[in-house]
Amino acid sequence: MRSALRHRSFRRLLVGLAVSQAGDWLYNVALLAFVYERTHSAGWLAATTAARILPIVVLGPLGGVVADRFDRRRVMIASDLLRAGLMLGLAMVALAGLPVVLAPVLAGLATVAAAPYPPCTAATTPRLVPDADLPGANAARSVVGMGAVAAGPVVGAVLLLLGSPSTSFVVNATTFGLSALAVLSIPAGPPFRPPQRIGRRNGVLADVAVGARALRSHPVAVRLLGADVVCSVVYGMQTVLLLLLSRDLGLGDAGYGYVLAGLGAGGILGTTLAARAVRSARPRAVLVGALLVVAVASAVMAFTPWLPGLLVWSVVGGAGAVLVEVLCETALQRDLDEYVFARAYGIALPMSLAGIVAGSLVAAPLVAVVGLPGAIVGTGVLAAAYAGVVALPRRSAGRHRAPRRVPAVAAA
Repeated sequence: MRSALRHRSFRRLLVGLAVSQAGDWLYNVALLAFVYERTHSAGWLAATTAARILPIVVLGPLGGVVADRFDRRRVMIASDLLRAGLMLGLAMVALAGLPVVLAPVLAGLATVAAAPYPPCTAATTPRLVPDADLPGANAARSVVGMGAVAAGPVVGAVLLLLGSPSTSFVVNATTFGLSALAVLSIPAGPPFRPPQRIGRRNGVLADVAVGARALRSHPVAVRLLGADVVCSVVYGMQTVLLLLLSRDLGLGDAGYGYVLAGLGAGGILGTTLAARAVRSARPRAVLVGALLVVAVASAVMAFTPWLPGLLVWSVVGGAGAVLVEVLCETALQRDLDEYVFARAYGIALPMSLAGIVAGSLVAAPLVAVVGLPGAIVGTGVLAAAYAGVVALPRRSAGRHRAPRRVPAVAAA
């Protein structure tokens, strides 16, 4: 990561990503608190959460199309400014007592505005750092994501203690403004230009289909994406199962928070291993190993009745899961032609997020069928089963054409 951070343009991109992601998690606490304060309804909370998550799952592929059609620097700045305006709109809803239904609507629109941002970032990163520093750059982006998950809600809770939800909405609008300034400070030019198109412009749905075909035609990409989705399903199940386990063990909601924090800490630890793992001469063995780490750590939690042990396993499992994520993203950036990468990433990211949603939805019914210990062991069985699939010999060992690179921006 230190090598990747030597490149000034990438540092600025990372700063913008960090402040905007922290603001997202910060405002989520205020948003749910505001909606519950106005409605006292769990149904409204569920609807608000769905309004925040579903647009990126449904519209993520369109975000990839936008990233492949327009200058990515301008798209990221426009995304930040639109979200800043929507956050100010949320603040007005809270301050002026406007109908509460506007809160999930504005939150959903903010998620829609964010859809092109991740594909733009993922597609631009290989142009801002040399290929040798790409794993470190992806690891740094993962650290930013994990740090935002950990720190954002804490800051949001403090802001609610000191002020009203509207304060958090204004602070989040400010983070988007700072993110736009960070991206604006990066020199415009080739790193942000969309790939040159061949022939006439396709329709939007045709472009989405091109991204899907790009993923499907690369067996390695499909295998890695499957591993990432499996880890997402496991995490989604854990968000429910670990709460039930913590309460059964008498650790309460605080114990649940500690275990989730352990997953985040493990994720940061996993990023430190990413560069070495990506350089391995046996990448499939590394992926199988990372999946088995997730499997063992997840399953053993069912038989660990004390908090320190749960924390150890959560750190280990979090490290394995993020290692899978970095392996997947780096391989996609290297294996897929940059002409279709953003469109393919626009499909890959929503699939991963959909895995979290699916895991959270299936957890409770699974507990009803096999009990809590059986459901927790089931998370490990799922990861181990996919590790077995990855370990099977490939049917196709064809080599993929390396993507055409645009020269990286000079380092500071």
